[in-house]
Amino acid sequence: MKKVKTKKKKMKKSIKILIVIVLLLVIGSVVLLNKNKLFKPKENNPTPPVVETKKELQVVDVNSNSRPIAVMINNIGVARKYQSGLQDAYLVYEIIVEGGITRFMAVFKDANLDSIGSIRSSRAYFLDYALENDAIYVHWGGSPGALSNISSLGVNNLDGHSNGGPYFFRKTELPVPLEHTGFTSTKLINSGIDHFKYRKTTSKDLLLNYTTEENDLSKIEGAEVANYVEIPYSTYITTSYKYDSANKVYKRYVNSEEHIDYVTKKQYTAKNIITYQIYNDTINDDDKGRQELKNIGNGKGYYISEGYAVPITWEKKSRSAQTVYKYLNGEEINVNDGNTFIQIQPSGKNLTISE
Repeated sequence: MKKVKTKKKKMKKSIKILIVIVLLLVIGSVVLLNKNKLFKPKENNPTPPVVETKKELQVVDVNSNSRPIAVMINNIGVARKYQSGLQDAYLVYEIIVEGGITRFMAVFKDANLDSIGSIRSSRAYFLDYALENDAIYVHWGGSPGALSNISSLGVNNLDGHSNGGPYFFRKTELPVPLEHTGFTSTKLINSGIDHFKYRKTTSKDLLLNYTTEENDLSKIEGAEVANYVEIPYSTYITTSYKYDSANKVYKRYVNSEEHIDYVTKKQYTAKNIITYQIYNDTINDDDKGRQELKNIGNGKGYYISEGYAVPITWEKKSRSAQTVYKYLNGEEINVNDGNTFIQIQPSGKNLTISE
């Protein structure tokens, strides 16, 4: 019996030793797994984790559903130096009208301006570009075709000629004929919108796709250096741009002269330029030489930004349909964050893009 007890005692002792060994192994593993924490020296100024923030679009508020406002702007030589407000438009169309002159349609969204103008009359084809932006249209009179279309198409508009009253004003101190003195402000436009109970919101997407990321056009098919761009409209007017590499914008010129805002005294600039040609012709029996534009269809052009030009295509399926701009591979273009001048040039004219 004594021998049996001795064996049991030895067995119990062995089990205890085994348990101790296992515990030591477990403790050792925990120490090894956490040695970085146990032995890592304390940092006086630990580096905070990098948190990437998404850049917000600056040219327009993408979260805003307010309707754009499209304003017809005079570009005849005698009145050009009194132009104001173009720089604050996120989108500007330049198209030829009668007599070889051009006219702007400046599109604003959530802007706040005391002076926009001088304001001139409508032409029928400008309505197509107001419609594609779902914009409230601001003008001072118009051609017979334009006024008829405004009525038949139900275009929400403010007309300085027929209902101008409190929504427009004249700068009679300017040394120009009376027809070049009409101006407005965003405050007056908004009061007119309230008066006529026009819809203030839109569900239509912005015309262009904007990007806040690096948009390297040099890698796009057909890219070429574009430090200088010259767009003749007629013998009367040529629009040109020179690239300002320091600020990554194009400085604007008209007939080789700096295009200056009358209020700010600063030269107009463009972040993006879209240029293409469309056939225009004089309307039959129009004694003023007014034009018609063959703008429903498709064609080729260029998108120009940050020192490069790339070939693109354009397509407009109907008067109210948005013009779609694509790279040659069929993808819709992404434009850089900033304002855009859309230069619709008469077909057959020269276009210069150079270094």
